[in-house]
Amino acid sequence: MSIKLEHLDYIYSPGTAYEKHALKDICLEIAHGEFVGIIGHTGSGKSTLIQHLNGLIRASGGKLYYNGEDIYKEGYDMKMLRSRVGLVFQYPEHQLFEADVMSDVCFGPKNQGLPSEECKVRALEALRLVGLKEKYYSSSPFELSGGQKRRAAIAGVLAMRPEVLVLDEPTAGLDPKGRDDILEQIAFLHRQSDMTVILVSHSMEDIARYTDRIVVMNCGEILYNAAPKQVFAHYRELEQVGLAAPQVTYIMHDLKERGFLVNTDVTTVEEAAGEIIKALETRR
Repeated sequence: MSIKLEHLDYIYSPGTAYEKHALKDICLEIAHGEFVGIIGHTGSGKSTLIQHLNGLIRASGGKLYYNGEDIYKEGYDMKMLRSRVGLVFQYPEHQLFEADVMSDVCFGPKNQGLPSEECKVRALEALRLVGLKEKYYSSSPFELSGGQKRRAAIAGVLAMRPEVLVLDEPTAGLDPKGRDDILEQIAFLHRQSDMTVILVSHSMEDIARYTDRIVVMNCGEILYNAAPKQVFAHYRELEQVGLAAPQVTYIMHDLKERGFLVNTDVTTVEEAAGEIIKALETRR
């Protein structure tokens, strides 16, 4: 299973004074089971790109294939696509609307035509996967904390058992603990299943820590598409387009300039700590 984009273009408000070329000749393939990060400054095309993945937006030009099938061909089942490619929006609490959490999480499977008992089984499974406590199941989703709302919204998508989970800034507005909890839960889901995860984030630390590959968007185009270490090696070029590398990247380069024998392509705190310990031992 995979997603493949071939020379995808998207133009907002074509032929008007507000025309904007949001995506330009995007060629990208995401293999089954990958954990892919998408980064870029505001207006770079990140959100527009991911909304194409489950057909919410139709491309102005180019092709998009899901499992080898052109989603733009006549008669393609978009409802099926949206149940297999689950999208969690930047403020997922805006996806909550039912009277209680359980009903909200059951909505997706119910819309898939499943019987009520199966809907409940799937909802319970999804709620447990995201770590939302049972005492909240009968509560109004609007009474939950920010982090709990995120969990409920993600559970609503997971209950449909998607093959691909797309998350647009799922930790926006959360405190550091809430952010870490949500991302650890997503990483756990990825490890425990064969689900493809696509994460849009402004946090370079989070992207470096969790993803296998990073797609860097700039002005509607793909600037880089590679493993985190390869992408963040271009930290000076990233700065020129309004981005940065994880803080440890700058620390390691600073230590190298000061004469410490450290590897500068580390991207996580754990890797940096190992390099610093080795460098200190070398100096003894």
